[in-house]
Amino acid sequence: MLKFTESMCYTLSLNIVILSDVMRSPSAYIEKLMNMKPNIYIGGKKVGRDFKAFQPGIKTISMTYQLAESSEFRDFIIAESHLTGEKINRFTHICQSPDDLLKKQEMIRRTCQIVGRCIQRCMGCDAINALSVVTKEVDDKYGTEYYRRFLKYLYMFQREDLTAACAQTDVKGDRSLRPFQQHDPDLYLRIVKKTDEGVIVRGAKTHITIAPYADEIIALPTRAMTERDSDYAIAFAIPADWDGVKLITVSHSHRERKELKAPVTEYSASHSMVVFDDVFVPWDRVFMCGEWDFAGRLAMLFATYHRHSYTGCKPAMTDILMGAAALAAEYNGIEGAHHVRDKLADMVATAELVYAAGIASAVKGVKASSGTFIPNIVYANVGRYHAGVKIYSEFEIVADIAGGIAATVPYEEDYLNPETRKYIEKYIARKKNIPPEHIYRCFKFIQDIICSAPAAASQISGVHGGGSPIMERITIMANYDIESKKKIAKYLAGIEELAI
Repeated sequence: MLKFTESMCYTLSLNIVILSDVMRSPSAYIEKLMNMKPNIYIGGKKVGRDFKAFQPGIKTISMTYQLAESSEFRDFIIAESHLTGEKINRFTHICQSPDDLLKKQEMIRRTCQIVGRCIQRCMGCDAINALSVVTKEVDDKYGTEYYRRFLKYLYMFQREDLTAACAQTDVKGDRSLRPFQQHDPDLYLRIVKKTDEGVIVRGAKTHITIAPYADEIIALPTRAMTERDSDYAIAFAIPADWDGVKLITVSHSHRERKELKAPVTEYSASHSMVVFDDVFVPWDRVFMCGEWDFAGRLAMLFATYHRHSYTGCKPAMTDILMGAAALAAEYNGIEGAHHVRDKLADMVATAELVYAAGIASAVKGVKASSGTFIPNIVYANVGRYHAGVKIYSEFEIVADIAGGIAATVPYEEDYLNPETRKYIEKYIARKKNIPPEHIYRCFKFIQDIICSAPAAASQISGVHGGGSPIMERITIMANYDIESKKKIAKYLAGIEELAI
């Protein structure tokens, strides 16, 4: 539960339980990161994972380990491995049932509420679930051994409780051309050479969240391929500091608080262009190599799992924005106004419809030949689409209710300065019974979530993360049975009989 301390700083009060050795502690996760080779480029410098800008992201991922130690959260963060029967972190779990998908969805919504943003670790979870399906299907058709390799990798992934970034989005070059048609063949990640020991790959993946503070990078195809694109049908996993991997990174962090600490400012994200500069990947970490006819299947399945995860995280982000709008309305004395209640109702509808689509996707999912449970693709995409097209209207509602002070609330240093604090507290006043510090904290919080660099980035990721709305529309129409609806119309119009 959240505990309000005397220092006005929110901390997390957890009941700690003793877990199996399969679960990693936050300190063990951080210790491994600090021992990784520097291969990150930011602000014109090559830096290590101790770089200050990465610490809010590291703290975000650390929370997924910390909450696994809590008796209040373990029911949905802890799962049972279908490989070993051991208790593992659900972020490393392969879903075996609708209940697994539902618990993943709830886990993501709850954890995002704690850190006030995307929890980020779902990327690796969604990647391993997609691989668990497609590696088996490729083996079933071609007699390859990708699934055996994957299970060996998964065993290690679960035992070490690893965090992975999924590198799927290629830079793509000329969007009107296929991979093999590009003027530069490296504009999609590709196989350069095959050897007895493994493959050498070259190219880059872009917009990759979490890469600077992930243990592993899992690379997947970004689209469907043709036979002439077979060199681009490649999937593998490597450590994030592997030789030849370069992470050109952007970080979005809140303005640091000095005394008026607040959890929203303590968590953040970094995004990288992941460059593979003739990277050698050993065969036991290669999960697709030239099987072009399965590239689209793997790309689509990762997107499906990830969009199902969005039906947990996007309702959480709406919860946060909705709470901020409602609090601002209360402090402003307008919580009973009809237009305010209507706007909040719109936000409720968005959050719960998106969440409900995730529930439907889990309940209406199907089991693959590997035993992995796949979310229903239409409902997962409907949920993600609805979240994406509503994101800017949600920010608009918060801005409308909060007012211009969200952009102009004075700096913390001026609030802490006795000479200016008395004026700020006098003229920031809203309702008489609300302490001035609460009012200041409220609008400073709103500034952080709608009027900051992280806020701007979250709006764009809210539209494009996991796939732009156009991609959800394409996927929905490619998988929805429109013909059956035409048959209903023909029957009701008297054009033809309806089979009963």
